[in-house]
Amino acid sequence: MSALVLDKPSPSITFPQPVAKYGAEDHAVWRHLFQRQAKLVADRACPDFLRGLKLLGLDDGGIPDFERLSDRLEAATGWRLACVEGFLPDADFFHLLAARRFPVTWWIRSWAKLDYLQEPDVFHDLFGHVPLLAQPVFADYMQAFGEGGLKAERLGALHRLARLYWYSVEFGLIQTPDGPRIHGAGILSSKGESVFCLDADAPNRVGFDLKRIMRTRYRIDTYQKTYFVIRDFEQLFEATRPDFAPIYAALEGQPDLAAGALQPEDRIFHRGSLDPVAGGWQDETPDT
Repeated sequence: MSALVLDKPSPSITFPQPVAKYGAEDHAVWRHLFQRQAKLVADRACPDFLRGLKLLGLDDGGIPDFERLSDRLEAATGWRLACVEGFLPDADFFHLLAARRFPVTWWIRSWAKLDYLQEPDVFHDLFGHVPLLAQPVFADYMQAFGEGGLKAERLGALHRLARLYWYSVEFGLIQTPDGPRIHGAGILSSKGESVFCLDADAPNRVGFDLKRIMRTRYRIDTYQKTYFVIRDFEQLFEATRPDFAPIYAALEGQPDLAAGALQPEDRIFHRGSLDPVAGGWQDETPDT
């Protein structure tokens, strides 16, 4: 992605973390989620995530203080957290990333919605995303992603960039000497998907390919049919170096690929059955 001068974000999209709004139940939910997920991903998450988790001092004591966490993160890679209400307009989201500020939703889910939310909360954002921002190459990748965002919007290619974000930042896997491991935040913050993505027979696991990903639809309300596996974080960062405009132009008119489709040129780590029901997993909603 070529560098881009971004407009300032909309007024009042970020604000001080409203710590007084957290009650005892909110902190209890955080402790439960943290203890459960940290144990579950200890041998499933990529080593860089686990190192970031330790470096930043995320723990099960309660919802962390954003300012103290920002100070540790800034010392590592120059990133800080930006407290937000939830989903942001695209322009504001990209601006924050380009400025090395990661938007973190302040509120936390209830006990009744412990295992599934369609929108991000503070546990998803902090536990899932922030530890990898302490990894220098991934931190640079996220800034480059922000710098390319508004350009994609102007070129009518935002859906291409959204697919790249989905299949890398949210639901990506990385190859390690011990086999594929998780780096995507959407997986790392999910009890069920952190098991499904590596253990289930249903999903495909396919080698990372930028143009292939930009053509591939994805699932928004169930586990993924395909996970893309990067070689290392340098591969992700190198993929964002080129100007994406020619890539968007080359993809124009090419048909989209279904979430579970495989292509002859794919590097296949695992050919999925695409039958999660047979494996005891919930499924079946339309592709997006």
